[in-house]
Amino acid sequence: MTQVEAVPRQRSVSTVAPPGPAVPPPAGHRSALRAWMLTLPVDLGAFLLPLAWNRDHWKGVIAASLVTVVIFALGGLYAGRRHVSFLDELPQLCVRLLAAAAVVAIVAAERHDSVDYVAGFMRVVAVSAGLVLLGRLVTRLAVVLARRRRWVEHAAVIVGGGPVAIELARLLHRYPEYGLHVVGFVDVAATGHRATDVATTGHRGIDVATTGHGVVDGPPLLGGLDQIEELIRRVRCEVVLIADVDCTDEELLRVARLPGVAACDLWVVPRLREFHARNGIPDHIGAIGVSRVTPPSLTGPQFAVKRAFDIVAAGIALVLLSPVLLVCAVATRVEGGPGVLFRQVRVGRHGRPFELLKFRSMRPADETESQTTWSVADDPRLRPVGRFLRRTSLDELPQLWNILRGDMTMVGPRPERPYFVDQFSVDYPEYAMRHRVPVGLTGLAQVSGLRGDTPISDRARFDNYYIENWSLWLDVKVILRTMMEVVRGGGR
Repeated sequence: MTQVEAVPRQRSVSTVAPPGPAVPPPAGHRSALRAWMLTLPVDLGAFLLPLAWNRDHWKGVIAASLVTVVIFALGGLYAGRRHVSFLDELPQLCVRLLAAAAVVAIVAAERHDSVDYVAGFMRVVAVSAGLVLLGRLVTRLAVVLARRRRWVEHAAVIVGGGPVAIELARLLHRYPEYGLHVVGFVDVAATGHRATDVATTGHRGIDVATTGHGVVDGPPLLGGLDQIEELIRRVRCEVVLIADVDCTDEELLRVARLPGVAACDLWVVPRLREFHARNGIPDHIGAIGVSRVTPPSLTGPQFAVKRAFDIVAAGIALVLLSPVLLVCAVATRVEGGPGVLFRQVRVGRHGRPFELLKFRSMRPADETESQTTWSVADDPRLRPVGRFLRRTSLDELPQLWNILRGDMTMVGPRPERPYFVDQFSVDYPEYAMRHRVPVGLTGLAQVSGLRGDTPISDRARFDNYYIENWSLWLDVKVILRTMMEVVRGGGR
């Protein structure tokens, strides 16, 4: 069994994995199974079971089952958990079953005038709800049993080297019902001790004991934070558990955003772990509170829906607003002469440049001025039409064509010129992270009052908050707030 030296609190685990070929860990360390793969089909089957003896309301029962599954999913009832407990979930299950039943009852009452029909249908739904609760109890017992017998087990790396990290390794070894096998630690400083390669030794049997804050015998220290993506790949890690790593929040955030880390299930031990959030279902490992961190999904079905929405919304807007576009174009032509559209290079997703379109509100002296002058809000060359277009944001309407072309999206961080992107990326490390998503016609920063000559650090913070909390509903909220800003004339 691998020996790890006892060291003081500063770095409490101290073996480093040398470079070498990746060898698959022993069987049982990696599983493609997830709890929802069992829970979701059982929920659906339990809800539909009454149809086996009563098919009078089969259409309504099928619809109600789908509504219930959607409401469960929105409430996080199919999300992974470390401490699996039916009783912990019971209040949320009951509340969401009642919500689904209310939706179904309203629809049934609107479609059928017969009180007897609606009452009979709701009795079937009540039986289905009871069966769903029973099914949940069975699936939770099945998940715990599968974990305890190590039929389902996921390879985990603990980021940190302090007493909390070591205690987590001990707990996860002692209690397999949490479904994790710790293959090693990743810490800030990984230097100077004997090397142990978990990928080549197949280290599995862990007997963790502590002396002060050190580990006498346990999982190896795989390497440092700067190696984490390579280490995750080598040991086939599926779960990253961040404990008491001794680094700044900025460095930890950078690590959490790495693609290799984001591809894993990411769990965090809050610093004030004794205080649980009052909303949702608290989770823990051996009474050490943990929270699952869900990185933003910047690809996949939801983003495909976002793109489809962009195409439909931009196309409809161009048609409906064509009279407004025509009036703006004519007014711009009359006030400033030829050249209604203003074209300017901006930086889009992944740093790719594109040509942005706007109605011209004034004429720059030359191309250099256009690319390097920050704000022209008080420029004396602005004439009444140009000033009105800028204040009402009507000068941005030609960007609907940029959206149709795929250069932009309806909602996202506002695009900036290359000169300022280079400058801001140096001055504000978080600024470049804005380019993880397509740039937008409007954004959360803009509807939060951050337009014109406002702090770049604030804009970057709002833009990254939008990215990391993105949802289709957040896009809808930003669009509604944008409409209110346009009506109020709150442009720059």
